[in-house]
Amino acid sequence: MKQYLVTAYDYKDEGALQRRLDVRPHHLDNIKKLQSGNNFVVGGAILNEQGQMIGSSMIVQFETDEEMESWKNNDPYVLQKVWETVDVKPFKQAIV
Repeated sequence: MKQYLVTAYDYKDEGALQRRLDVRPHHLDNIKKLQSGNNFVVGGAILNEQGQMIGSSMIVQFETDEEMESWKNNDPYVLQKVWETVDVKPFKQAIV
C-alpha cells in the first residue's frame, strides 16, 4: 500500500473550533472505518499554544492515489468546512 502524510489546518473564523467539536464524532467514526480497513496508521490533532485543536496530522495508506483522494474529499472535516487546507505528501514508514 502507498502511505501518505496528511497535514490539515482548520479554518480560523470565530466558529471554527466549535464546528470542529461538533463534527469530531463523525470524523472519528470515519477514522474507525479506516482503521478496520487497515488504512489508518497514526494520527491526531495539531494544537496551538493554548492547547486548542487547530488542525490534524495523520499517516494513512491506500492502494491507489484515487482511493486516498476519495477518502480525503469525503471526510466530514472537509465536507463540513473544518479543514481549510489539506496537504498530502507521499510517506514511507521507516520501521514497521
